Amino acid sequence: MGRKQKEIKVRDAGVPVVAMNDDREQVYHVPVLLGPTVDGLNIQSNGVYVDVTFGGGGHSREILRRLGPDGRLIAFDQDEEALLNKPDDDRLTLVHHNFKYLEHFLRYLGIEYVDGILGDLGVSSHHFDDAERGFSFRFDAPLDMRMSQGMKRTAADVVNNSDEGELEKILATYGEIQNARRVVQTIVRRRVHSGINTTAELREIAEQLVAPQLQSKLLAQLFQALRIEVNGEMEALSSMLRQSVRVLRPGTGRLSVIAYHSLEDRMVKNLIKSGDPMAAEPSQDIYGQVEVPFEAVTRKAVVPDKEEMERNPRSRSAKLRVACRKDKI
Repeated sequence: MGRKQKEIKVRDAGVPVVAMNDDREQVYHVPVLLGPTVDGLNIQSNGVYVDVTFGGGGHSREILRRLGPDGRLIAFDQDEEALLNKPDDDRLTLVHHNFKYLEHFLRYLGIEYVDGILGDLGVSSHHFDDAERGFSFRFDAPLDMRMSQGMKRTAADVVNNSDEGELEKILATYGEIQNARRVVQTIVRRRVHSGINTTAELREIAEQLVAPQLQSKLLAQLFQALRIEVNGEMEALSSMLRQSVRVLRPGTGRLSVIAYHSLEDRMVKNLIKSGDPMAAEPSQDIYGQVEVPFEAVTRKAVVPDKEEMERNPRSRSAKLRVACRKDKI
């Protein structure tokens, strides 16, 4: 089927805002916890909402379905390929950039407050299934892992150019690899002689370190750690969560976020509990009073049911948390 597209670019500080019309619906990513996540936003017909992780557009389409003709949705995605998934809907503006610029673009678009922010922090199935992007150890491909091809640093750069201490910290923190030092020592010995430039070469290293039944787990941890580092995912998430406090409408604004990694989930949980993604407990003022900007809507994380996990195995580690912005802090 042919595709009709119209592209509009508005540049501000060298960063485009992109809107596209597309008559083809791509199979890109199965939306996880679709109902509970969008339910958590408590959609108002004429509200303004943000999907910070557009991807295949599954969550965005559901938001649009519930919005009235005067509603508005702003969606973010830094991956060029995700732009092809935009539905032909004038209520949607798709920003082709990282969600860490959330507040900047809302101000640019003349929006002071939004009624809800949705985030699905998982990597799209499309990325894992596209061999050339280097996100999966199932394929032999360049060791890339960039969400946006405009980024310069690849996973190969991280593996070959990071010093031992830095690489060990990346693997231990982002991949939660217990024997990170041993993994790094093996990588360093290999890269001195020939460099490590493909997923297959990295897979060979893992195969040297653990028994066959443990290789998939180690590889998953290793690839996850490199992907997070390459794309600066934790820094971007922390920045976006802090901005959410300022842009969500006081008293009614909702935050609905799905995390897949313990570090991501901890940051979301911390934000709801303390107002700071990096602080587990709220700070006190000089009078010993504690004021936090959010009230939890879900008292504990919502997880997929058995049926969804069987239908979409990649949803197994998903945890949804929903919070409402308080009127005053």
